[in-house]
Amino acid sequence: MRAKLTPLLTLLTLWATTSCHELFDLLDELHPGETTVTEYASGLSTPFGLEIDAKGNVWVAEAGTGNNDGRISIITAKDEVYTVIDSLVSVFPPNEPSPLGIYHLVIHDHMLWMLNGVEGKLYWVDISSFKPGDAPLLASDLESQDIAPFVLDYDFGDVDTEESNPYNLTVGPNGDVYIADAAANAIIRRDADSGELSVFALIPGIPNPTEVGPPVIDAVPTGIVYDGDKFMVSTLTGFPFLENESLIYEVDMDGNVSVYQDGFTSLVDITLGPDKRPIVLQYALFGQGFGPMTGRITHAKQEEQKVILDEINYPLGIRRKGLGTYYVTNSVDGIVQKITTY
Repeated sequence: MRAKLTPLLTLLTLWATTSCHELFDLLDELHPGETTVTEYASGLSTPFGLEIDAKGNVWVAEAGTGNNDGRISIITAKDEVYTVIDSLVSVFPPNEPSPLGIYHLVIHDHMLWMLNGVEGKLYWVDISSFKPGDAPLLASDLESQDIAPFVLDYDFGDVDTEESNPYNLTVGPNGDVYIADAAANAIIRRDADSGELSVFALIPGIPNPTEVGPPVIDAVPTGIVYDGDKFMVSTLTGFPFLENESLIYEVDMDGNVSVYQDGFTSLVDITLGPDKRPIVLQYALFGQGFGPMTGRITHAKQEEQKVILDEINYPLGIRRKGLGTYYVTNSVDGIVQKITTY
C-alpha cells in the first residue's frame, strides 16, 4: 500500500510546490512518452477546423466540393458521423488548390459559431437541444453577420491589404467573439451584447530576407485561442512561404501585440496544451508548391519547441482532448486523425 501511495504523494507534492508549467515540464522529462496515430473518421469533404464539445464529441467544418455542399458534421464517442448543418456555401475557384467555404468553428455556452470565408460571414446557432441524428439544419436556419464588408470599409492606413478572409475564431471574456482575418492581417472583435464589430489588433508583417516576393511578408493570421489571460495567434505568412519565419504572437486585452515565439513554418491552427502553452499545426513545407507529408504538430514550450508528430499530410485544424489526445483534420484525404501521446 505504501509503495502505491508514494508516487501519488510525490505527484501531489509536486502539484502543490510547482506551477502548472513547471509540473508538465518535469513530467515530460520523467516520462517522454510515445505517440500513436489512428484514423478517427473518413469520408469527409475537405475538412478544415474542428471543435470538441463537453461530451467529447468532435465537430468538423467541411468546406465541401465547391457545389454549395459545405457542412458541419459531428463524430460521436461511438465513432458515428452525423451531419449537423448541410448545404453551406462552397466554391472551388480556378486559382485555388482546394474548395473553399466553412473554415473554422467554436462552441461556447451552447452556441456554435462558424466562419465562411467565401461569403465573409459569421454564422451561429443554439445547439443546446441538438442530438446526434437529428435532421440537419440548413444555412437559412442560422443567424449570421457580415464580417468582410466591415473589414473592407475600414481604413487600415499603410498596411491596408484591401482584402478580407475571416478564417478562424475564438470566444474571449464576456462572450465576445474574436476573429482572425487572414487577408487583412487583423483580429476583429464582435461585442456579445451589441454585435458591434471593431478592429482589436493588427498582426504585423515581417521583412522579407530574400529577393523573391514583396519587401514585407504578410503575417496571415490563421489561428487564435484565448488562454484565460491573453490571446495566442498563429501565422502562416504570405509568399514566398519561407521556412522558420512563421510566428506565434501574444495579444493582451488592450490589443497590444508581441512575439511569443518564432522559428515556425506555415502555421494553420493553434490550440492549448494541458500546460496552457500553444500547440501549433504546420501545414506543409513550400518548394515547388506545398509538399505532401510535411505537416507537423509542435508544442511551443516557452523557449523550447517540442515536436509531437511529423509527416502529416496537409493538416488544417487541431484540437486537444484530455491530457494528451489531439484530433487533426487532413484536408486532402478527407479524414480526422486521432493522435495520442503517452
